[in-house]
Amino acid sequence: MKILFALIIIASGVVFSFAQNEQSPMVEKEIGYKDWTYKNLKGGGETNLRQFAKGKKLVMVVYWAPWCHNWAHDVGFVQELHQKYAKDGLAVIGVAEYDPVDKMKQNYEQNKLTFPSVYEAAASAERLNTVHYAQRTAAGDTRKWGSPWYVFLDPATIQSSGDVVASKVQVVNGELIRPDAEKFIREKLGLATASPVASVKSKEIEVCEPDAKGPTLVKP
Repeated sequence: MKILFALIIIASGVVFSFAQNEQSPMVEKEIGYKDWTYKNLKGGGETNLRQFAKGKKLVMVVYWAPWCHNWAHDVGFVQELHQKYAKDGLAVIGVAEYDPVDKMKQNYEQNKLTFPSVYEAAASAERLNTVHYAQRTAAGDTRKWGSPWYVFLDPATIQSSGDVVASKVQVVNGELIRPDAEKFIREKLGLATASPVASVKSKEIEVCEPDAKGPTLVKP
Protein backbone atom coordinates (compact mmCIF):
# COMPACT_ATOMS: atom_id res chain seq x y z
CA MET A 1 0.00 0.00 0.00
CA LYS A 2 2.81 2.42 0.87
CA ILE A 3 4.52 1.64 -2.43
CA LEU A 4 1.28 2.25 -4.33
CA PHE A 5 0.75 5.57 -2.51
CA ALA A 6 4.31 6.64 -3.33
CA LEU A 7 3.80 5.80 -7.00
CA ILE A 8 0.61 7.88 -7.07
CA ILE A 9 2.45 10.85 -5.55
CA ILE A 10 5.27 10.50 -8.10
CA ALA A 11 2.81 10.23 -10.97
CA SER A 12 0.95 13.32 -9.75
CA GLY A 13 4.20 15.22 -9.61
CA VAL A 14 5.04 14.20 -13.17
CA VAL A 15 1.63 15.36 -14.41
CA PHE A 16 2.02 18.67 -12.61
CA SER A 17 5.51 19.20 -13.99
CA PHE A 18 4.31 18.58 -17.54
CA ALA A 19 1.66 21.25 -16.99
CA GLN A 20 4.46 23.80 -16.64
CA ASN A 21 7.21 22.18 -18.73
CA GLU A 22 7.39 24.96 -21.29
CA GLN A 23 9.08 27.66 -19.22
CA SER A 24 12.07 28.85 -21.19
CA PRO A 25 14.94 31.30 -20.71
CA MET A 26 15.30 34.47 -22.73
CA VAL A 27 17.96 34.11 -25.44
CA GLU A 28 19.26 36.23 -28.28
CA LYS A 29 18.63 34.74 -31.73
CA GLU A 30 19.61 35.90 -35.20
CA ILE A 31 16.43 35.05 -37.09
CA GLY A 32 15.78 38.13 -39.22
CA TYR A 33 12.51 38.93 -37.44
CA LYS A 34 10.09 40.15 -40.09
CA ASP A 35 7.91 43.22 -40.08
CA TRP A 36 4.20 42.47 -40.19
CA THR A 37 0.86 44.16 -40.67
CA TYR A 38 -2.09 42.22 -39.22
CA LYS A 39 -5.75 42.91 -38.61
CA ASN A 40 -6.64 44.20 -35.16
CA LEU A 41 -8.56 41.81 -32.95
CA LYS A 42 -10.69 44.65 -31.61
CA GLY A 43 -11.78 47.95 -33.11
CA GLY A 44 -11.15 47.20 -36.78
CA GLY A 45 -8.26 48.32 -38.94
CA GLU A 46 -4.71 47.00 -38.98
CA THR A 47 -1.48 47.46 -37.02
CA ASN A 48 2.01 47.56 -38.47
CA LEU A 49 4.77 46.43 -36.13
CA ARG A 50 7.38 48.96 -37.23
CA GLN A 51 4.93 51.84 -36.74
CA PHE A 52 3.73 50.40 -33.42
CA ALA A 53 7.29 50.38 -32.06
CA LYS A 54 7.94 54.08 -32.70
CA GLY A 55 8.46 56.10 -29.54
CA LYS A 56 8.68 53.03 -27.28
CA LYS A 57 11.62 51.87 -25.17
CA LEU A 58 10.89 48.15 -25.44
CA VAL A 59 8.36 46.12 -27.43
CA MET A 60 7.16 42.70 -26.29
CA VAL A 61 5.34 40.68 -28.96
CA VAL A 62 3.50 37.67 -27.56
CA TYR A 63 2.02 35.02 -29.83
CA TRP A 64 -0.90 33.18 -28.23
CA ALA A 65 -3.64 30.67 -28.91
CA PRO A 66 -6.94 30.95 -26.98
CA TRP A 67 -7.15 27.24 -26.10
CA CYS A 68 -3.54 26.82 -24.94
CA HIS A 69 -2.93 26.06 -21.23
CA ASN A 70 0.54 27.59 -21.44
CA TRP A 71 -0.98 30.87 -22.57
CA ALA A 72 -3.53 30.60 -19.75
CA HIS A 73 -0.61 30.23 -17.35
CA ASP A 74 1.11 33.42 -18.63
CA VAL A 75 -1.76 35.69 -19.63
CA GLY A 76 -2.34 37.30 -16.22
CA PHE A 77 1.36 38.05 -15.82
CA VAL A 78 1.56 39.59 -19.30
CA GLN A 79 -1.40 41.84 -18.50
CA GLU A 80 0.24 42.89 -15.22
CA LEU A 81 3.48 43.75 -17.04
CA HIS A 82 1.51 45.91 -19.47
CA GLN A 83 -0.33 47.71 -16.66
CA LYS A 84 2.81 48.17 -14.61
CA TYR A 85 5.28 49.34 -17.26
CA ALA A 86 3.35 50.95 -20.15
CA LYS A 87 3.93 54.37 -18.61
CA ASP A 88 7.69 53.66 -18.57
CA GLY A 89 7.89 52.78 -22.27
CA LEU A 90 7.00 49.09 -22.50
CA ALA A 91 4.67 48.27 -25.40
CA VAL A 92 3.00 44.86 -25.30
CA ILE A 93 1.19 43.54 -28.37
CA GLY A 94 -0.37 40.13 -28.88
CA VAL A 95 -0.57 38.08 -32.06
CA ALA A 96 -3.42 35.59 -31.81
CA GLU A 97 -3.19 32.29 -33.68
CA TYR A 98 -5.02 29.08 -34.63
CA ASP A 99 -8.64 29.70 -33.66
CA PRO A 100 -11.68 31.47 -35.13
CA VAL A 101 -11.66 35.21 -34.51
CA ASP A 102 -14.73 35.08 -32.27
CA LYS A 103 -12.90 32.62 -29.98
CA MET A 104 -9.89 34.92 -29.93
CA LYS A 105 -12.09 37.87 -28.95
CA GLN A 106 -13.82 35.79 -26.27
CA ASN A 107 -10.48 34.83 -24.70
CA TYR A 108 -9.29 38.43 -24.88
CA GLU A 109 -12.41 39.70 -23.13
CA GLN A 110 -12.54 36.92 -20.52
CA ASN A 111 -9.00 37.74 -19.45
CA LYS A 112 -9.83 41.47 -19.37
CA LEU A 113 -6.81 42.31 -21.52
CA THR A 114 -6.04 45.94 -22.24
CA PHE A 115 -2.92 45.64 -24.39
CA PRO A 116 -3.62 45.55 -28.16
CA SER A 117 -3.74 42.29 -30.09
CA VAL A 118 -3.81 41.42 -33.77
CA TYR A 119 -4.27 38.03 -35.39
CA GLU A 120 -2.45 36.06 -38.06
CA ALA A 121 -4.03 32.61 -38.55
CA ALA A 122 -7.68 31.91 -37.70
CA ALA A 123 -7.55 28.11 -38.03
CA SER A 124 -5.33 25.38 -36.56
CA ALA A 125 -4.92 23.86 -40.05
CA GLU A 126 -2.83 26.91 -41.05
CA ARG A 127 -0.11 26.23 -38.47
CA LEU A 128 2.68 25.06 -40.79
CA ASN A 129 2.14 27.93 -43.22
CA THR A 130 2.31 30.81 -40.75
CA VAL A 131 5.12 33.32 -40.34
CA HIS A 132 4.83 32.51 -36.64
CA TYR A 133 5.80 28.88 -37.30
CA ALA A 134 8.69 29.81 -39.61
CA GLN A 135 10.15 32.41 -37.25
CA ARG A 136 9.86 30.46 -34.02
CA THR A 137 11.32 27.28 -35.51
CA ALA A 138 14.21 29.38 -36.82
CA ALA A 139 14.68 30.46 -33.20
CA GLY A 140 14.93 26.83 -32.07
CA ASP A 141 11.38 26.37 -30.80
CA THR A 142 10.55 22.67 -31.22
CA ARG A 143 7.05 22.80 -29.74
CA LYS A 144 4.08 21.87 -31.90
CA TRP A 145 2.00 25.02 -31.36
CA GLY A 146 4.42 27.59 -29.97
CA SER A 147 1.99 29.29 -27.60
CA PRO A 148 3.03 31.48 -25.98
CA TRP A 149 6.07 32.65 -27.91
CA TYR A 150 7.76 35.96 -27.10
CA VAL A 151 9.88 38.37 -29.13
CA PHE A 152 11.46 41.41 -27.45
CA LEU A 153 12.44 44.32 -29.68
CA ASP A 154 14.63 47.31 -28.84
CA PRO A 155 13.15 50.09 -31.02
CA ALA A 156 16.58 51.75 -31.17
CA THR A 157 17.85 48.79 -33.23
CA ILE A 158 14.83 48.44 -35.51
CA GLN A 159 15.68 48.79 -39.21
CA SER A 160 13.92 51.75 -40.79
CA SER A 161 12.71 49.90 -43.88
CA GLY A 162 12.56 46.48 -45.51
CA ASP A 163 10.97 43.14 -44.71
CA VAL A 164 13.12 42.58 -41.61
CA VAL A 165 12.66 44.83 -38.57
CA ALA A 166 15.58 43.37 -36.58
CA SER A 167 18.25 40.81 -37.43
CA LYS A 168 18.85 39.84 -33.79
CA VAL A 169 16.08 39.68 -31.19
CA GLN A 170 15.53 38.34 -27.70
CA VAL A 171 13.09 35.42 -27.74
CA VAL A 172 11.42 33.14 -25.21
CA ASN A 173 10.48 29.76 -26.67
CA GLY A 174 7.83 29.02 -24.05
CA GLU A 175 6.38 30.45 -20.86
CA LEU A 176 8.16 33.35 -19.20
CA ILE A 177 10.43 32.76 -16.23
CA ARG A 178 8.83 35.59 -14.33
CA PRO A 179 11.65 37.04 -12.19
CA ASP A 180 14.03 36.93 -15.17
CA ALA A 181 11.50 38.53 -17.54
CA GLU A 182 10.68 41.36 -15.16
CA LYS A 183 14.36 41.99 -14.42
CA PHE A 184 15.12 42.20 -18.15
CA ILE A 185 12.21 44.58 -18.76
CA ARG A 186 13.17 46.88 -15.90
CA GLU A 187 16.78 47.04 -17.08
CA LYS A 188 15.72 47.88 -20.65
CA LEU A 189 13.41 50.60 -19.35
CA GLY A 190 16.15 52.08 -17.19
CA LEU A 191 14.45 51.22 -13.91
CA ALA A 192 15.92 49.88 -10.68
CA THR A 193 15.95 46.07 -10.77
CA ALA A 194 14.51 45.53 -7.29
CA SER A 195 10.76 45.05 -7.67
CA PRO A 196 8.13 42.60 -6.46
CA VAL A 197 7.30 40.05 -9.13
CA ALA A 198 3.69 40.11 -10.28
CA SER A 199 1.56 37.21 -9.09
CA VAL A 200 -1.37 35.39 -10.68
CA LYS A 201 -3.88 33.17 -8.92
CA SER A 202 -4.01 29.46 -9.74
CA LYS A 203 -6.85 28.22 -11.90
CA GLU A 204 -7.99 25.18 -13.84
CA ILE A 205 -7.11 25.38 -17.52
CA GLU A 206 -7.31 23.13 -20.54
CA VAL A 207 -4.56 21.12 -22.17
CA CYS A 208 -2.61 22.93 -24.92
CA GLU A 209 -4.19 21.32 -27.96
CA PRO A 210 -7.18 22.50 -30.02
CA ASP A 211 -10.47 20.99 -28.81
CA ALA A 212 -8.73 19.11 -25.97
CA LYS A 213 -11.00 17.74 -23.23
CA GLY A 214 -10.47 17.78 -19.48
CA PRO A 215 -8.98 20.54 -17.30
CA THR A 216 -5.43 20.48 -16.01
CA LEU A 217 -4.63 22.27 -12.74
CA VAL A 218 -1.72 24.62 -13.27
CA LYS A 219 -0.27 26.75 -10.48
CA PRO A 220 1.74 29.83 -11.49
